[in-house]
Amino acid sequence: MTIPGKEIYPRRGDKETIYLKNVITDPNIEIGDFTMYNDFVNDPVLFEKNNVLYHYPINNDRLKIGKFCSIACGAKFIFNSANHSLSSLSTYPFPLFYEEWGLDIKNVTDSWDNKGDIVIGNDVWIGYEAVIMSGVKIGDGAIIGTRALVTKDVPPYTIVGGVPAKAIRKRFSDDVISCLLEIRWWNWSREKIAENITAIQTGNIKLLKEAAGK
Repeated sequence: MTIPGKEIYPRRGDKETIYLKNVITDPNIEIGDFTMYNDFVNDPVLFEKNNVLYHYPINNDRLKIGKFCSIACGAKFIFNSANHSLSSLSTYPFPLFYEEWGLDIKNVTDSWDNKGDIVIGNDVWIGYEAVIMSGVKIGDGAIIGTRALVTKDVPPYTIVGGVPAKAIRKRFSDDVISCLLEIRWWNWSREKIAENITAIQTGNIKLLKEAAGK
């Protein structure tokens, strides 16, 4: 019997949608439970190869995605080796071709600027062909619009879109956002989430607070 949340294809007959955590092999990629990825162009199982780009072990940079996130087809995560150094007078990555130019192999990473990890919160929706750049942190409950280019941090429960992405609006009032961030329903057991799924879907914050004992 398949354990809920542990299967690769959670929807019967659907080979385009996967629980992402269950196909990840790279130790520098961390995915939360029930986070889903849909791809109708390529095999979604190849997410590491097709969607996590310029992510090389030499940098030790990490992709962290929380629980219950929804990632649409073609979303890309661009890591540090794509950031050609801006401190040089040239953007050409001379240290990468150390043999050609007689440079020290130890300085290969001088070819690019390291801006850090990409960290995605819980219950985040990333739209079709959105691009998330290195060093970006996206808060819980945020929504990233279709083909948005995210170059800066996104606050929790904020909708962003455009190139570069800018805030469009908050999803809820500040009081509701604070309550959701305190409750953190995504950390509940599967059974407790199932018991309160109607309250989550209908936006009944009062019932959620009661379930959380707040």
